[in-house]
Amino acid sequence: MTFRQKHLLGIEPLHPEEIRTVLDLADQYVDFNRGSSKHADTLAGLTQINMFFENSTRTQASFELAGKRLGADVMNMAMQASSIKKGETLIDTALTLNAMHPDLLVVRHPHSGAVDLLAQKVNCAVLNAGDGRHEHPTQALLDALTIRRAKGQLHRLNIAICGDIAHSRVARSNILLLGKMENRIRLVGPPTLMPARIDEFGVEVYDDMREGLRDVDVVMMLRLQRERMDGGFIPSEREYYHRFGLDADKLSVAKPDAIVMHPGPMNRGVEIDGEIADDITRSVIQEQVEMGVAVRMAAMDLLARNLRAKLDEGRYA
Repeated sequence: MTFRQKHLLGIEPLHPEEIRTVLDLADQYVDFNRGSSKHADTLAGLTQINMFFENSTRTQASFELAGKRLGADVMNMAMQASSIKKGETLIDTALTLNAMHPDLLVVRHPHSGAVDLLAQKVNCAVLNAGDGRHEHPTQALLDALTIRRAKGQLHRLNIAICGDIAHSRVARSNILLLGKMENRIRLVGPPTLMPARIDEFGVEVYDDMREGLRDVDVVMMLRLQRERMDGGFIPSEREYYHRFGLDADKLSVAKPDAIVMHPGPMNRGVEIDGEIADDITRSVIQEQVEMGVAVRMAAMDLLARNLRAKLDEGRYA
């Protein structure tokens, strides 16, 4: 299997074959997770530390479950009450971690680039669980697996990513991954929620939902990230839902077999109509949650293989 990465910090460094390797292995873990016995010894003897400088119940639980199912010793560090709050620098945190000899470090951080900085200073494999507005690679991988299983392919599809593009690391990682797999990507949302230099992204841009969703195979809605907004990006939630919230009328212009996605947590009645979110014939939102555990198992498995190989060669540092 082809996966040469020491860390998983983003989608940008990954070759399409490496993406396929993660997804193929994750497919196997989907079957494993649906079985009666959900415990393996793939990561036996390895220590996984989860460091979440931002709260994220769903992602942290998914990584924790993935590690435990693979047999790792998993520890969650309470970063909200950690020495960082007392003035410790990220570099000092890295030195402290090195003294603990972890093997896998899962990090979520509110600042773009912080996870990459940690990866440069620690002697273990690092997985980016989301950093600022930069990337969220395992979310894009689980989205890709969900699409591939639902549509039977992950190339030459018409995919609309809708909503708060500007503040979304999920959108950035998905644009990178889906672009590498030769898909046609549309970004749909108000101009105030589009990132700067959008013309450099190699995507189509729409500020009208019905135009943007016409004949698409996949509709990926995004959360409205008010915690990252420092101004009046939308007039009101009611107006936003009227123009950009996904409802039956807007979805009617997509292909009849188009699937609906959302990374969660959802704001019903703001980003998406509740009936659409719960429609088992169109919505794959719950499948995304299931795929998340499998993808994170696959990512940690592959990184651990590289870690062990390099340790055997005496050159992992």
